[in-house]
Amino acid sequence: MFSKDIGIDLGTASILVYIKGKGVVLREPSVVAIDKNTGKLLKVGTDAQQMLGRTPGNIIAIRPLREGVISDYDMTERMLREFIRKVSASRLFKPRVVICVPSGITEVEERAVIDAGIQAGAKRVYLIEEPLAAAIGAGIDITKPDGHMVVDIGGGTSDVAVISLSGIVESDSIKIAGDQFDEAIIKYIRKKHNVLIGERTAEELKMSIGCVFPRPEEQSIEIKGRCLMTGLPRVFSVTSSEMIEAFEEPASRILEAVHGVLERTPPELVADISTNGIVMTGGGSLIWGFDKLIESHTGIETHIAEDAISCVAYGTGKSLDWIADMQDGTMNISRRKQMN
Repeated sequence: MFSKDIGIDLGTASILVYIKGKGVVLREPSVVAIDKNTGKLLKVGTDAQQMLGRTPGNIIAIRPLREGVISDYDMTERMLREFIRKVSASRLFKPRVVICVPSGITEVEERAVIDAGIQAGAKRVYLIEEPLAAAIGAGIDITKPDGHMVVDIGGGTSDVAVISLSGIVESDSIKIAGDQFDEAIIKYIRKKHNVLIGERTAEELKMSIGCVFPRPEEQSIEIKGRCLMTGLPRVFSVTSSEMIEAFEEPASRILEAVHGVLERTPPELVADISTNGIVMTGGGSLIWGFDKLIESHTGIETHIAEDAISCVAYGTGKSLDWIADMQDGTMNISRRKQMN
């Protein structure tokens, strides 16, 4: 077989590409930079991310995916084409592609992902729901009649699902995730310190001292921003306890989603989950203390999967082994025919 099957974790913050037999071969931010005047694609991924908030008038750096779905179809297609070209050994043979999507996606949004994949050079596109891919990537045997709960916190969406017998029994997908945590920091710093900071500084804060549960030791970091009173640069210090305050709203929304899914889950599966514990995946789960926060509210042991950021990509990649089953519509994976 000439064409390699490809698994793509089409994330709001980053795109991971998995090639059968090779593993994750590409990990790039979901950002494109274009020349506004000519429409020419200038940079994709990491190079384009460096330009966010720093471009001259004729260049715009955009994120074509918002809250887990395509917000700019044309740019998503061009970005996918560029990434598929980077990893494809042959230009003559089109690969079959499995793309990961949030569990709450609509048919129209589903159609847009499939069309974008085909236009970008895929022979055929299959979809797998994020919680299923996350569970497979975290090493859970989803085929058994045993209940497992997965909380996947990505860049644009958080997916909470109870999985048993290769399917999703109960789930919820909310548009509160990594991006909303960044926004919460920007709002908090503006309100508390009267300083305006950018997305990249907020991301840096989130990753270095961000937490949703009290740390054993208080931590602080110095950051730079623009003072709203004087309009001049200002350097000031932010502590980890301030981060708990800033994250209170988005964190409680995710807790509500976890609680809601548990409430709707059949009692036998809830008993399984209390034995097996809750597994957290996705970049957002790495915010310090998220596992402790969920554990303290549910009373169920919670742990973060190994290599949480790549779990969905690995699961999507492993699902390539079941492409034959996907054609029969099993594994809760949608198959759509190529449109003429």
